Amino acid sequence: MITDWEDRVAAAWATLDDYDEAGAPEFRAVIDELVAELPDGSPLGPFEQACAWDSTGHSDRAVPLYREALARGLHGYKGRRAKIQLASSLRNTGRPDEGVALLTPELKAPSDELDDAVRACLALCLSSLGRDREALALVLGALAPHLPRYQRSMANYARALVDPEA
Repeated sequence: MITDWEDRVAAAWATLDDYDEAGAPEFRAVIDELVAELPDGSPLGPFEQACAWDSTGHSDRAVPLYREALARGLHGYKGRRAKIQLASSLRNTGRPDEGVALLTPELKAPSDELDDAVRACLALCLSSLGRDREALALVLGALAPHLPRYQRSMANYARALVDPEA
């Protein structure tokens, strides 16, 4: 059941751009209908609903739902996505310090394709707190491996921004 459900959720998300601002409630209703199919207590429900609120411009409504999904045990890839998105929503609602606290441990989490998203979102939270050198160091550190040349130099420059003796 879950694979079919996940496929239908992915199909719903593929239509997000078909909804204008006035159609946002309709999109969220599609997600709510899918969530209603889940067993009680599933962490996927509040996660998908949080994503829907967030993606339609309501970070304030998304925050408690992301927290609920994580409290219900959302883990792995979607758990990491929830942390990234929650941190972004916290920043958007004036609480970047909570975003920093949430994402800083993710820098030491097992590596996956979300590593750069963690660093980018953490950098935004840091910048919102006036910690621009740390933010720039994170962004340069995330960018360095993707450069065709100068990877080592950029990684060293990134470290030097926060540790002058590096």
